[in-house]
Amino acid sequence: MTRRTLVLGGTRSGKSAHAEGLLTDPVVTYVATARRYPGDDDWDRRIARHVERRPSTWTTVEAPDLPELLAAAPADGPPLLVDDLATWLTGVLDDAGAWEGGGADEVERACADLVDAAGRCRARLVVVSAEVGLGVVPSTRSGRLFRDHLGSLNARLAEVCDEVLLLVAGIPLTLREAGGTGP
Repeated sequence: MTRRTLVLGGTRSGKSAHAEGLLTDPVVTYVATARRYPGDDDWDRRIARHVERRPSTWTTVEAPDLPELLAAAPADGPPLLVDDLATWLTGVLDDAGAWEGGGADEVERACADLVDAAGRCRARLVVVSAEVGLGVVPSTRSGRLFRDHLGSLNARLAEVCDEVLLLVAGIPLTLREAGGTGP
């Protein structure tokens, strides 16, 4: 049985919709990691499109303390869908002051806590994250900082997941099948 699935993909690859389709339970806890920004109507519309796509029986939880939520999830509780790690990591970088050059230890600790919690999560878990390792090297320090942290986080999370998928142009590619090391 697959307990932990990591769904990776680029921008508009269909990773979120695919991850949602992996869960057929009538009740799912959707863990939203995006923060709301006052006055950002475009961001609000993006969030609304995600909400509209989900079944009405799903519960949405906005979880800034994602490791704590994963660690506390009971085995007999509803499956968890975390969407997505890129927005979670952005909040971690914000809170640590990493964009200004500080907080490296705090960011590393938060990422390690998340990987540990995901590995111990007793509920069915599907995690969505952006694949950032296929593009050009960003020209800005903040772009490189984000790409490097997210790439490392994805790799470490893949180690604790039973199944790893990559969506390219809406097509899911299996990188690791449950019960195996690869396709």
